[in-house]
Amino acid sequence: MIITGLMITSKNLIKYLDELFPDAKCELIFNKDYELLMATVLSAQCTDKRVNMVTKELFKKYDIYGIKDLSLNEIENIIRPVGSYTKKSKYLKNIATDLILNYNGKVPNNREYLESLPGVGRKTCNVVLSQLYNVPAIAVDTHVDRVAKRLYIADCDDSVLIVENKLMNFLPKNKWGRIHHQLVLFGRYKCKSIKPLCYDCKFKKYCRYYKIKN
Repeated sequence: MIITGLMITSKNLIKYLDELFPDAKCELIFNKDYELLMATVLSAQCTDKRVNMVTKELFKKYDIYGIKDLSLNEIENIIRPVGSYTKKSKYLKNIATDLILNYNGKVPNNREYLESLPGVGRKTCNVVLSQLYNVPAIAVDTHVDRVAKRLYIADCDDSVLIVENKLMNFLPKNKWGRIHHQLVLFGRYKCKSIKPLCYDCKFKKYCRYYKIKN
């Protein structure tokens, strides 16, 4: 990785994110552990806002046992707005069935088991374990990936797993859960993929995107 100019420090990163998002938290709405898991699965390639619209209806009508007993067509009709609804309806039904069979409907603090569930990858698992069990983790979604690469914390061609490892090495472990949410919000609302709000950003002097565009 060839870098010119100033390099951001973890201290600078944390300070500015704390200024921007002092109360950062997961924007998916949930009341039960399985609701968070299912909502995170639905959020793949979809906005949290749209997922919340769908899960508001789904979880109001059905608990995990009800979801298990729904037909795929019934689930599809509810979750259709999130996209890839045919695939995701199978995920939800299978997740509900598996959790009921193996953990009485509860989401366990068990990474290996969770990542074995359909539709649950490392990012989803990191979100769930961090949120439910305070497991130190950084979930790298498209926003976190973009910010890490723009700030030279990661290389442009790094895989999601490499980005995650570099962020974990860069940031204090006791800050991972909080900073994950802050990075998501920063990427979602300020360091956007298209037309990022660079004009007053304190990170622009460290930013790959800003250097190229200016």
